Amino acid sequence: MKRLAIFDLDGTLLDTIADLAAATNHALSQFGYPTHTTDEYRFFVGNGINKLFERALPEGEKSQQNVLKIRGSFIPYYNMHNADLSRPYPGIEALLGTLQQNGMQLAVASNKYQEATTKLIRQYFPSVRFTAVFGQREGVPSKPDPQVINEIIRLANVKKEETVYAGDSCVDMQTGKNAGVTTIGVSWGFRPRAELEAYSPDLIADRCEDILRFLQQE
Repeated sequence: MKRLAIFDLDGTLLDTIADLAAATNHALSQFGYPTHTTDEYRFFVGNGINKLFERALPEGEKSQQNVLKIRGSFIPYYNMHNADLSRPYPGIEALLGTLQQNGMQLAVASNKYQEATTKLIRQYFPSVRFTAVFGQREGVPSKPDPQVINEIIRLANVKKEETVYAGDSCVDMQTGKNAGVTTIGVSWGFRPRAELEAYSPDLIADRCEDILRFLQQE
């Protein structure tokens, strides 16, 4: 019996790719760098925004100085525009509501910076009582390091075998396996299904109902 469900944010709970692409392109264009299509950003995200900027910068321009320069332009723009086009995936609100109603603890573990993670969760899921909402924080290693999952498990006061972690990318599957918890890959996110399959999660969900069925929460 699972007592705690931890979710990734971008590509799992929310479709945020258009706003991430627009904000990064805004920052790139501010300094005369070429921009990218929204679809290209599906393979840039997942490891935090500094890695996003490094991947988006041209070859020969991927220095730490340039990453920080792009970050300085990205954050104020994204803070204002991170909900322009972002929306929950179909069925997510009902999924979270059902799990909460059935007494399961819910949490978020994201590589998005903490300020934006908190804002988006409050805006889109105001009625959900999360045990923890963690984005990328100073001094805490980003996923696939399992520290954030272990921290949430301690806060929830549950066992690893009572925990499930759901995400849309190889980073998420590695995180769950590194933490020693049950893993669910969601195929509706940013990355192709084959990427999830390569990490042999306990379940690949094509719809939210698959998660409820897997957790016997229907």
